[in-house]
Amino acid sequence: MAQDGIYDIFVIGGGINGCGIARDAAGRGYSVCLAEMNDLASGTSSASTKLIHGGLRYLEYYEFRLVREALMEREVLWAAAPHIIWPLRFVLPHHAGLRPAWLLRLGLFLYDHIGGRRKLPATRTLDMTRDAAARPLKSLYTRAFEYSDCWVNDARLVALNARDAADRGALIRTRSKVTAARRDADGWTLQVEDTLTGAVETVRARLVVNAAGPWVDEVLTGVAGLKTAHNVRLVQGSHIVVRKKFDDPRAYFFQNTDGRIIFAIPYEQEFTLIGTTDQDYHGDPAKVAITAAETDYLCAAASEYFAAPVQRADVVWSYSGVRPLYDDGASKAQEATRDYVLKSDAPEGLAPLMNIFGGKITTYRRLAEHMLEKIEEKLGARGKPWTATGTLPGGDFPADGFAAQLQRLKADYPFLEPRHAYRLVRLYGTRAWVLLGTAAASADLGQHFGWDLYAAEVRYLIAQEWAMTAQDVLWRRTKIGLHVTDAQAEALETFMAQTVQRPSQ
Repeated sequence: MAQDGIYDIFVIGGGINGCGIARDAAGRGYSVCLAEMNDLASGTSSASTKLIHGGLRYLEYYEFRLVREALMEREVLWAAAPHIIWPLRFVLPHHAGLRPAWLLRLGLFLYDHIGGRRKLPATRTLDMTRDAAARPLKSLYTRAFEYSDCWVNDARLVALNARDAADRGALIRTRSKVTAARRDADGWTLQVEDTLTGAVETVRARLVVNAAGPWVDEVLTGVAGLKTAHNVRLVQGSHIVVRKKFDDPRAYFFQNTDGRIIFAIPYEQEFTLIGTTDQDYHGDPAKVAITAAETDYLCAAASEYFAAPVQRADVVWSYSGVRPLYDDGASKAQEATRDYVLKSDAPEGLAPLMNIFGGKITTYRRLAEHMLEKIEEKLGARGKPWTATGTLPGGDFPADGFAAQLQRLKADYPFLEPRHAYRLVRLYGTRAWVLLGTAAASADLGQHFGWDLYAAEVRYLIAQEWAMTAQDVLWRRTKIGLHVTDAQAEALETFMAQTVQRPSQ
């Protein structure tokens, strides 16, 4: 908590970078307050392709430092949160006329060896005349390469970082917008507006971290008072979700004739996730939505590979996000660097401002460590780096121990349907037991909102993860929005409106 009414660090932005920094800083002993103007992960951080990956295609742009750091993070993050992160094998068909096979093999050799891979299996070559991976594809491909990366539930990764930060003493404030910030030699004075009530509070901090993602330049000009700021290039990335296109547990990496790539990934047991696009974005990041042209592009790109074409009518859901990439002057959106840049703004005699430009979800933990190095230069060192071995809430079991946790939950709560038990362990890990408590039957879980969502889970998300609306629950904390009716969603909204009280932490 704040000492003498002033926090050491005030973080603007409740995406993955902001929550990751708050967690690391709180774990080292700094007093931290984080303000997010909407819900946690309501912007870019819930609109990713859901991968912890090195970024195979970034090797083409010579982003070796970024790729190496990302590859090293895969197994670190898997160990920290094995409930929401797990290995995923990718099948990369060799497409005649595009990248040659020797180039793919070279890239995958580097991918296997520059990141300190230990547990993830190595690349292998597939005979597509015999391998099951060929079944959903057109009969054009005789060879493919299979390699490893990891899947992540991106929005839950953010929520769990926020929860761990709060457990370590940070104050996490959602629906709290910083409207003004002024600094002097003693620190920052920030005006924070509760976007639900309109109430405005003054908060003091020694240092401010601007982790506002697509709004990072807006914070600099509209909040911090700079005249101009142009540090990020906004790039729109959209995805579509269709009914399951294949039964194979592996994902696909498809090359497109325009030089871009898309993924087709098993999603929520019953669906396939297809994405992403890359195009410059010039509107309000809060209003980003998939365009008809992007939908057509993704359908056409996937249909080049799948034997059964993907059509607009197949799309059951779509989402779109704006990536705040550091503006390095790249000519094409897909060529803009995914690396992050941290800049300190600390004029003589004034409190420091730390800004984050760019980055990707895979490297958020390392970004936080690098930011803490800069913070230590300004505020002095506290505790040592710790997140490389720390687990996230619910992830305190072995990386390969998911099946054992699932069996234990089924044994302890035999009334749970298999699908329900699986989902609870996947989302909450060992905290599923906290959520279920003393329940001995489904009736003990309270009101049913459709699919396998009950009041007990909703109350847990309100109390522990800052959920305040049906949208928070259905599309960020879970993906049950894919399964419920409009009437069920309205019933949930009514329940939450009657239940929610703004948490203090």
